[in-house]
Amino acid sequence: MGRSSARQCAAWALGVLAAAFSGLALGLEWNLQPAVTRIASDVHSLHEYVMIVVTVIFVGVFGFMFYSVFAHRKDKNHKAAKWHENTLVEVLWTVIPLVILVVIAWPATRVVIAQKDTTNPDITIKVTGYQWKWGYDYLRGEGEGISFTALLATPRDQIEGRAPRGANYLLEVDNELVVPVGKKVRMLTTAADVIHSWWIPAFGAKQDAIPGFIRDTHFRAEKTGVYRGQCVELCGKEHGFMPIVVRVVTPEEYTQWVGERKKAIAAAADDPNKEWSLDELKARGEKVYAANCVACHQATGKGTPPAFPPLDGSKVVQGPKAAQMDVVMNGRQNTPMAAFGKQLSDVEVAAVITFTRNNWGNKTGDLVQPAEVKAARK
Repeated sequence: MGRSSARQCAAWALGVLAAAFSGLALGLEWNLQPAVTRIASDVHSLHEYVMIVVTVIFVGVFGFMFYSVFAHRKDKNHKAAKWHENTLVEVLWTVIPLVILVVIAWPATRVVIAQKDTTNPDITIKVTGYQWKWGYDYLRGEGEGISFTALLATPRDQIEGRAPRGANYLLEVDNELVVPVGKKVRMLTTAADVIHSWWIPAFGAKQDAIPGFIRDTHFRAEKTGVYRGQCVELCGKEHGFMPIVVRVVTPEEYTQWVGERKKAIAAAADDPNKEWSLDELKARGEKVYAANCVACHQATGKGTPPAFPPLDGSKVVQGPKAAQMDVVMNGRQNTPMAAFGKQLSDVEVAAVITFTRNNWGNKTGDLVQPAEVKAARK
């Protein structure tokens, strides 16, 4: 190695060290998120343990290699040894990797088994991944019967660069998942369209959500607070806009939240047999469209062809109501159009269809009553 190359390597090493120390001075976090569950704590300990093991291996292997190169260099006139089939060496390079494997695999297996132990939960919640939001159904525990969807709450102005980014940019939702501290929560994961993945790093909980399958994970939060995660499966165009927010509260606060949530659900329940006016349906449909459709079809209704066709001037939107209703409720196979029949109520389906048929350049004058949607479900 020439002097110029050595100087370049030294300068690079000093640059790396300077960056490291400046990062520490600024308080940047390079480690895993602080653990708030026993599982996450075990994962952190395992991570640090394995890092120590591989560092020792790295130092040992490369130290021996550099010593060999230095001690047996050419200017010492060292003569290369000639040998073949050294039994001791062959035994060592078989036994040592086996020992290393056991040293790493034993604690790793213990942690993985603990992660998969979803028995005897206090609360069971089903989480369904949609493009691009999460649906939650409380199946067991005090909150049984509560269902809602959680959508990205970051304003479009921030996403499109027209406003300053907030503190929780792309990591905020309209409906947070609420659980009590100290309770074992089992999460059943599935998906309605493509593969998603539910992940909260502070809990050490991550599980893929696969269409047609039910998989599970669990956590027991030991500290109250708000914890954030994301879908970590590349699930499509809006993959980066699919956050997860879990609020861990005291048992008393959880009981209060459950009561308030059930009252709100009962109060918000729409009567599908009510006759709605065109203006009422359009106003309700605009909100449904903003929450569920705008990311793909845009606020202008122009879409982003070819993946997401325009609704403004669409033959489907301006055609028979039954055909559009079928598309909205059942989706379209082999396209990104999801089925919203199970995600939206009869009133919401009727409202969003009415809104699209009477907005932008679409002036059909048609309205779809919730009773028509209810009848189409049968």
